[in-house]
Amino acid sequence: MTAEGFLEGRRLQMARGVLLQCIMGGYPPARFYGSDDGDLALVPDPAQIHRLPWSQQPRALAICDADELTGESSSLSTRGQLKAVIARYAALGLAPVVATELEFFVFAANTDPTQPFQPPLGLDGRREDGHSAFSISSNNGLRPFFSEVYACMAALGLPRDTFMHEMGVSQFEINLLHGDPLLLADQTLLFKHLLKEVALKHGLTVVCMAKPLAHTPGSSMHIHQSIIEIGSGRNVFSDKAGEPTATFRHFIAGQQAGMADFTALFAPNVNSYQRLCHPFASPNNACWSHDNRAAGLRIPASSPAARRVENRLPGADANPYLAIAASLAAGLHGIEHKLEPGEPIQGEFEVPDNLSLPCTLHAALERLKRSQLAMELFGKEFIEGYIASKTMELTSFLDEITPWERRVLAAQA
Repeated sequence: MTAEGFLEGRRLQMARGVLLQCIMGGYPPARFYGSDDGDLALVPDPAQIHRLPWSQQPRALAICDADELTGESSSLSTRGQLKAVIARYAALGLAPVVATELEFFVFAANTDPTQPFQPPLGLDGRREDGHSAFSISSNNGLRPFFSEVYACMAALGLPRDTFMHEMGVSQFEINLLHGDPLLLADQTLLFKHLLKEVALKHGLTVVCMAKPLAHTPGSSMHIHQSIIEIGSGRNVFSDKAGEPTATFRHFIAGQQAGMADFTALFAPNVNSYQRLCHPFASPNNACWSHDNRAAGLRIPASSPAARRVENRLPGADANPYLAIAASLAAGLHGIEHKLEPGEPIQGEFEVPDNLSLPCTLHAALERLKRSQLAMELFGKEFIEGYIASKTMELTSFLDEITPWERRVLAAQA
């Protein structure tokens, strides 16, 4: 909308069904979002209005809440779902703290989707071959791109912790500073948008798919989680002696109880399961461990004040609002019901059947469809609408015959 209209406080409305629009652009039947498909109000968050530094023409972006015209948050809004989870913690005198680690690939322009992605040409005229993981000089060939990324982050007020080259070919990771879950979800969204826009200016393609390259590690969005007591700021995962608390155990147990039901929320696309079924440190399980990257729930080595639980299941393709909401809601479920986790695992291990997770989008959606816990925590309208939208995407994928099928199966008798 125009700056004048925005500053006048003009209300921006949008059809309710847009919140269930699938990634191909279509919509599930209207019964999933109200048969009238009435309007929602987009209410800007005053703390999330940003001048876009990469745009030559002055433009701004405002992150909005999607509210019903009666004033309450829409149940179809993932940002609204996250705010509701945070409010449930606040009612207990608690505040969750999270940080996200986002991995992504930087590729050359890819105009033909039938061809694999390629790393861009560096300043030396060569393409990276995949031997630059954790190198201090690994992004020199992309220095103009990353220099503008850093400048745009500063302009948007996005603080960064560490930035490094990851294990994949032209794959990178950023760790955002820990803080309020809603703020971190907003920052993760803004950062992904920033990456894509700056890449276009430099003739590059940034890809946040979970698994864009075969035989290469995928891209995750690990979520680090702790809980503090409102007022004192004390991390309730550690007692005064620095030992783990019952709340810490209950939170882990809640995560274990919800991970299989919520897999479709953490891994929302067909491609998500390429990452999980070829696990380069991308565990598809609900085991927990002290500092073991093969576990879906890892307890990083830290001081008692920084004790936290890392959920390693979500991919870079996950909706940050929904993934954080689902993870925190599962932990709160464990706290409220005083659930107890299984034994931690160490070293190499076999995943018990009760801690294995769905390994296809179809299986994950079927599990979500049967989940009473998901209905209880997120509401019937949201879960049924989400499943309807994702089922459309799965059906669209299955409507195509892949090059592998033509190459391998066509010659079979």
